[in-house]
Amino acid sequence: MQESTLRTNFALNTTIGEIVAADYRTAKVFENNGIDFCCGGKVALSAICQEKGINPDTLLREIETIKNEHIDRSQNYTSWELPFLVDYIVNTHHAYLKENDEQIASYARKIAGVHGAHHPEVIEIATIFEKIATDMAAHLLEEEEVFFPAIKRAYAERKTGNAPSQEDCNVIKESLAKLGREHEEIGDAIHTIRHLAKGYALPEDACNTFMITYQKLKEFEDDLHKHVHLENNILFPKASQL
Repeated sequence: MQESTLRTNFALNTTIGEIVAADYRTAKVFENNGIDFCCGGKVALSAICQEKGINPDTLLREIETIKNEHIDRSQNYTSWELPFLVDYIVNTHHAYLKENDEQIASYARKIAGVHGAHHPEVIEIATIFEKIATDMAAHLLEEEEVFFPAIKRAYAERKTGNAPSQEDCNVIKESLAKLGREHEEIGDAIHTIRHLAKGYALPEDACNTFMITYQKLKEFEDDLHKHVHLENNILFPKASQL
């Protein structure tokens, strides 16, 4: 009984980000309970339960149920070496953004022009997403051309028993602070879009483009949550240790 209590207290004092970093499948539990596990991942489980009015015992049972299931090695992101994790983020999440950002922005502009008179929220959504797409392009460029190469070089030096260059250490330190702030800004922006879109619920007069736009915005948000989680809760802590 005492051991069980100790485990419970430890879990309650663990941050959301640490729980999901240890087992990504638990993200579904937090999503289902309206808890932000990426940009809001630094909050302890006990604190978020108190804030949301959620019974922590219920949440812990759901987490334990998920963790007792067989885990696919392909989802064990914390075990991946940094260069592999970096390449995965670029090839999966950066590729998704490059392929979809402009298309979603175009859809949002179109429904703003057609439905804006009766649904003024879509005008604001289009404006916000336009800024997200612009900011994301610069964000991805900095990661791919500055931050990620510095991580790979520093990691290679550590593997051979050498100290990374001071230049790479400075780049990593500065990028961690800057990119972390940008994640928060983009996370806040997509949360505002979700609020304006009422959870992406379609109005009765929604056309096919309206429906596709909301579907794509929801898909974008889901991808962003996983993308930011991999960086904030796994990549960034590992990079800071270099």
